[in-house]
Amino acid sequence: MGIRRQAREAALQFLFQEDFVVRGNTDTESLEKRFALFCGLFQVSRKGRSYALNLLDVYLANAERVNELIRQATTNWRLTRIAATDRNILRLAICEMVFINDIPDEVAINEAVEIAKRFGSDESPSFINGVLDAVRKILRG
Repeated sequence: MGIRRQAREAALQFLFQEDFVVRGNTDTESLEKRFALFCGLFQVSRKGRSYALNLLDVYLANAERVNELIRQATTNWRLTRIAATDRNILRLAICEMVFINDIPDEVAINEAVEIAKRFGSDESPSFINGVLDAVRKILRG
């Protein structure tokens, strides 16, 4: 498994954990400390930590835009109705599609689908693929 895949998976697991914690302070320093603790507890490889932290930073800085793209692509679905794992896979993939220039859309989508196969339900890969394809159409016309 490549370093970026490991980083994506670590970021996914961290976001999943964060879904169940209520915090008032989400500044970068706090994020870095929480992520370092997470990495220590779950033995996340040091090689992928910087990319994972970058993905998390990008998501937190752009959460409203990312979540709005999910809402647009999933008509008749509230964000809270989407399984936490799927929702966070979508968030990270959209961050790569929109804000990280060296990742082609196809790679972001493929990586998200592969991660969904590992962490999601049986329906997750096709759901993720469909939503991200709709997001790509929204973004690229």
